[in-house]
Amino acid sequence: MQTMRGKNSNSRISGQARRPVTLLESESPYGSRRVVVEYDGRTTAAYMHDHSGPLAATWLANHRRAPVDVDLALLDAGHAPEMPAACTKHPDGRPPIDAEALRALWFEEGDGVAVFEGSELLAVIPGWSDMSKGMPGYSRDVIGQTPFGWSLDEAMQGLGTRVSEAEDYWRWRLDPDAWGQFQQGLLGHLLARLGPGARYWDVSGSRQPMVGVSERPPSGARSYTVLTTVGMSCQRMPVIEQTGPGADGRARIELAVATTLPSNQAARIFLWLAQYPWREISWLGDGRTVHWYHEPASFPLGNGNEAVLFLENPAQLLGPELPDLSGFTAAREPVRWLWLIPITNRERLIAESRGVPSLVNQMAAHSRSWVVG
Repeated sequence: MQTMRGKNSNSRISGQARRPVTLLESESPYGSRRVVVEYDGRTTAAYMHDHSGPLAATWLANHRRAPVDVDLALLDAGHAPEMPAACTKHPDGRPPIDAEALRALWFEEGDGVAVFEGSELLAVIPGWSDMSKGMPGYSRDVIGQTPFGWSLDEAMQGLGTRVSEAEDYWRWRLDPDAWGQFQQGLLGHLLARLGPGARYWDVSGSRQPMVGVSERPPSGARSYTVLTTVGMSCQRMPVIEQTGPGADGRARIELAVATTLPSNQAARIFLWLAQYPWREISWLGDGRTVHWYHEPASFPLGNGNEAVLFLENPAQLLGPELPDLSGFTAAREPVRWLWLIPITNRERLIAESRGVPSLVNQMAAHSRSWVVG
């Protein structure tokens, strides 16, 4: 899915070509990464790009007899490398790849991609692949580990599962009823936890992932409004698996802010944050901070603040009893709500240098409330 066919109209290209020809170009559903498969007559390789340029790559095939060793002159000239004979399943080379047979399947998180040749998995460039760290992608025809690609066969126990999960996710996500079912399920959860809703804003801007903001006005003993995202947890956050043990339990989040500010003012913060993980290929979690991207005067939560602190449990700060929003799951994984606490840039720097507990203690000592007003 999400596939653009090659720019050359011939499905099989002359083995004498030297200028790289694009066989496949595919952008992630979130628009933050792109995979390109190129053929130059000698080799075919796949490259992962972000907005700044190539991030990761993997060799896919030689199309002539493989060299014994790496041809450094070829690399120095800026050409894709040929895999040495001992490291490829096809030391005599293989025919050029049919561009029409290629398709890309993006991971749910949007940070990694699988490339298929027909029905067969040809390569995987996961989110942790990084040329600058010597971590290439995985290729079907590689033997062992090389600087230009690692064996896909040896990694199939983990990567095969990831690819199957991606296929299942997009099959479900492209169902016309999928989003409505998810949305109604989450709104029902919020009704039980926070009472009736009022206004609802779409903050997706016609881009994936789809996210809305639900307004829950003061109700009963609650004297403040809760604004919460609806839809961030519909897909896992990128690169979360690189955060260590317990990552699966932190992969799905929604954001919330408790406020006495006008709701339509405070809700503007989510135009920036609701798609942040997928736009920036990053993750949000307890204790993380993010600096406002624009001039401080435009920060929606005001009062000289220009950054946000995310806390799962801000009860150490001044304020009423925290609503319990736990209990919702997506794809059998728990959804965590992160509460937005506006902070100054100086406070953000304190969190970075001394740690978040130090900042929270300082805020508590100054009677800072977790209710924004």
